[in-house]
Amino acid sequence: MIENALSGVRVVDLSRILAGPWCTQNLADLGAEVIKVERSGTGDDTRGWGPPFVTSKDGREKMSAYFTCCNRNKKSVCLDFKNEEDRKNLLRLIESADVLVENYRVGTLKQYGLDYESVRTINPSIVYLSITGYGQDGPKADRPGYDYIFQGLGGLMSYSGRAEGEPGAGPLRAGVAVVDLTTGMYATSAVLAALFQRNQTGKGAYLDIALLDVAVAMNANQASNYLVSGAPPERTGNAHPNLAPYEVFKAEDGYFILAVGNDTQFQRLCNMINQPDLASDKRFCMNADRLQNLAALREILAKAFIHVPRKEWGARLQAQGISWGTVNGLGEVFDDEQVKHREMLQTTHHDQFGEIAVVRNPMLSDPHSRQKKLQPMPALGEHTKEVLATINRSTDL
Repeated sequence: MIENALSGVRVVDLSRILAGPWCTQNLADLGAEVIKVERSGTGDDTRGWGPPFVTSKDGREKMSAYFTCCNRNKKSVCLDFKNEEDRKNLLRLIESADVLVENYRVGTLKQYGLDYESVRTINPSIVYLSITGYGQDGPKADRPGYDYIFQGLGGLMSYSGRAEGEPGAGPLRAGVAVVDLTTGMYATSAVLAALFQRNQTGKGAYLDIALLDVAVAMNANQASNYLVSGAPPERTGNAHPNLAPYEVFKAEDGYFILAVGNDTQFQRLCNMINQPDLASDKRFCMNADRLQNLAALREILAKAFIHVPRKEWGARLQAQGISWGTVNGLGEVFDDEQVKHREMLQTTHHDQFGEIAVVRNPMLSDPHSRQKKLQPMPALGEHTKEVLATINRSTDL
């Protein structure tokens, strides 16, 4: 059980939007005390990114569904570091912290004495994480940027989308902010490594995580394909660049994903659809051949699959040991028997907003952790008095 692994760790969260908050929510889920510092009046930009909204019981307050996805288990404190008294309170809070996370443009926090070099003078052991679009140095370091920009700049969109010549051809972004989320996960790992190192050496650390770096790293096998061959990967729609057949097909009642991992599985597939000769066809007998003749293979399989319900195809594929899965809407996702068994859908209760549905952190997978009571995402400034009273008491001592 790791849900309290970071108990006693205090995180000052100066980040907004998604990448930083995703990281700090991970830390909070692992037991850290995360204090989210926000602007009075507006707070994190994503509080207003809706509809849809969660509305308070009295109807006066709204909290966007977007905000709820990455801010549970945190405390909200309103401080304006342009105000000298608030800045001093923030510095006292930072002095008591183990980790600071921020995602301001390069140089912004230095104006207020909140950059790493300034902060380390009052807290030498702090782990200071900066998340920016392009990193702390280089010719583009001063540019702002959102996830969408980096899906393009990092190369992901160059091979995502329908192939040239097909209807709807052109680059596509992922339907969720994959660079932000992956940056949040890399940042989480970096913070945990820095805390582990600090336990060994007593020294803090400065962590410079850039969305562009993450987007480049996310290319994974596509990057390796390019670096080995020199040929940029092309858009292949739902097809895999290295395996075939490995894509979406339409059954009688909906779409499913077929993932054939080797030549033996392909032979079993051909027998299953009563076309055993396909496995010995020189166009298809080896994986490399199938990739070269994918259009012809796709047409044959599409005709074979279209007249049978996908549940039946699933049973047949399962019996053959071939991986498959339905293309689900989110209603089907949360109704899935395995998703229910793993208790991925959970709720948290806020006195002002009532019950709020959330998705369980996949890191907390053991049955005990699944039952852990989640603290709700905070109303703006909900914990200001509580937290400031704590640091003022410690200062008096």
